[in-house]
Amino acid sequence: MNSPIQRSISKQRRALGTLIRPILGRIAGACSAVWPDREALDEVLATHLAELPYCAYIYALGTDAIQLSDNINGSGRLPEHFGRDRSSRPYLNSVYPAVDYNLSEAYISLLSGRPSITAIQLVRRDGRVIGLLGADFDLRDLPLTQQLYEEPDQWRQMKGDPSIRGLLFQQTRIKSVLDSHIDEVMSIMEELIAQRGVFHGKLHFSSSRATLWLVDDPYRYRILEVEDLIDPDICLAYPVRPYSSSAVLPQDRIKPILEGFKKLRLADETVYLRSGSINIFNGLVGLNFSCDGSHYIPWSEFLNPGSAFWSGDIGSTNRPAVDA
Repeated sequence: MNSPIQRSISKQRRALGTLIRPILGRIAGACSAVWPDREALDEVLATHLAELPYCAYIYALGTDAIQLSDNINGSGRLPEHFGRDRSSRPYLNSVYPAVDYNLSEAYISLLSGRPSITAIQLVRRDGRVIGLLGADFDLRDLPLTQQLYEEPDQWRQMKGDPSIRGLLFQQTRIKSVLDSHIDEVMSIMEELIAQRGVFHGKLHFSSSRATLWLVDDPYRYRILEVEDLIDPDICLAYPVRPYSSSAVLPQDRIKPILEGFKKLRLADETVYLRSGSINIFNGLVGLNFSCDGSHYIPWSEFLNPGSAFWSGDIGSTNRPAVDA
């Protein structure tokens, strides 16, 4: 697991395993003493369920993955699951008998239809495996999985549609209405982001529009067409707001970034910017090019002419490292 999001997931899984593994081991030991009596197993599971935090269901399985107990939860017993064959469920794939304990990958529960995770604990008697103990957890109920994933502050490049990339050199940029008024648009966008509470703004150069997200109303975005983007009066529709102290992007760097957008839009007729975005809170600049490739790059790297992003030449100007 190399990506930041994979490392975040791995960290959450380890924390969950540390919490529940020793408890499942103790419950499996208690089950071993009464195995495979259905009523006795139900009683043991119901007695020990409270020791296992956040558990949605717990149950006992034979070595053939046929259920030997009812499903047990905080409300009681669900006898309709007795005798159920769980051998094809994702949490049993390649688990038994390799390890005594395993925490599955997340999957969609057949009962709830929601993302869930299952811990499997082998049950032993005199060292011999006699069955398995299963404990299901709804991801909504797990506080350990609620830590917000942090977006990495590094340049990320993503290839787009291969059919678009394959025809890249057969196309030429067509001047849009926004291109004809690009200096006015850039000035108004700077005002909206720096002074009017826009924390995320995206300019769609090819379709001559912008989408805006505001700190006063972050759950809904606004769409500005080119007529709005070239009219300074549009600023009157957005009250003046102090630039957020939580912003990663310095206020005085907004204008240079927008100037970079203009450069990328107009510098080349084949590889050109289709849309560009600024987010002041994560400090990332988003770019989508005519080859359909996308880039997410920290503002400081975007503004550094010596960075890896700015490689190649277009005449006397730098051409970005856009993978076509």
